Amino acid sequence: MEILNKYKTVFVIPVLFLIIQIDSKTQNQSFESYKQEIPNTNLSFEMVPIPAGEFLMGTSMEEIGHDGDESPQRRVSIDAFWMGAHEVTWDVFELFLDKDFEKAISTKPITQQVDGLSRPSTPYLDMTFGMGKENKPAIAMTQYGAIQFCKWLYLKTGKFYRLPTEAEWEYAARAGSNTAYFFGDKKESLSEYAVYDSNSKGQTMPVGSKKPNPWGLYDILGNVMEWTYDHYSPYRTSQNTIKNPVETSEALYPKVLRGGHYESSESELRSGKRFASDPIWKQLDPQIPKSQWWFPEAPFVGLRLVRPLISPSEEEIKAYYNQEPIADY
Repeated sequence: MEILNKYKTVFVIPVLFLIIQIDSKTQNQSFESYKQEIPNTNLSFEMVPIPAGEFLMGTSMEEIGHDGDESPQRRVSIDAFWMGAHEVTWDVFELFLDKDFEKAISTKPITQQVDGLSRPSTPYLDMTFGMGKENKPAIAMTQYGAIQFCKWLYLKTGKFYRLPTEAEWEYAARAGSNTAYFFGDKKESLSEYAVYDSNSKGQTMPVGSKKPNPWGLYDILGNVMEWTYDHYSPYRTSQNTIKNPVETSEALYPKVLRGGHYESSESELRSGKRFASDPIWKQLDPQIPKSQWWFPEAPFVGLRLVRPLISPSEEEIKAYYNQEPIADY
């Protein structure tokens, strides 16, 4: 994949997401919810279908809580994809973190490709931050770490999993709505759907503790913020519908996260709210360069998976997974 100039806006999604191979297996697959099992373990996770469509991305200045970086609004077209019904939990993420643990619970030897995969360094802090792991979202990984988890999952399952683009995330979170939240504008209903500052008691909750949005996505607002693939950059005006937009940059910061978290305010949980990664999240890291895997001061960061309905080519998949990390000094 060509490395683009810093802060360059790409209105047509890059080659990775655009060039596709349609084989008989792809043509015949059903576009329904499914359970993805982790081979040779008793672990699995749920994926739900997100239909193709168009929506108005961003928020109007009249929306209560509107921030300037949420406009100008633009019409966006999105191809169909599956999205994780829940945020990725520790039980699955820990298999990626610890090869010995993965070997211990697998009923068959792990493959050579998986065995040789580069994995996160052992963190010097308790990366659960005392909040526990059982059915709770994995937290504090960098965007690079999240993408490498997707690579591990691809090697395990043979299916191309990746991070959502910012546009895909907002489209899925809105689920056809154009209000501040997918259930409307009245923040009084928020506690039914989200874990945030008024009901979290200062920590994450098990995934699925609240009601899902109309497309079957739990905790899409609150609990933990979720990585997208995009570089954080101002929106630009477009008179035309933009198809599958994504913002790329060779710069390490800032990258876009969405959804708010367990200590977010009501306004920060709006569907159009944007967040940007910050190097201060590594302030406590004594390493030089700082870890490419962990944000020791970001217990509010997690991830949710996407799988496109039509998978890109093997070459494009490798280009997505095999990008070198950018040194963080």
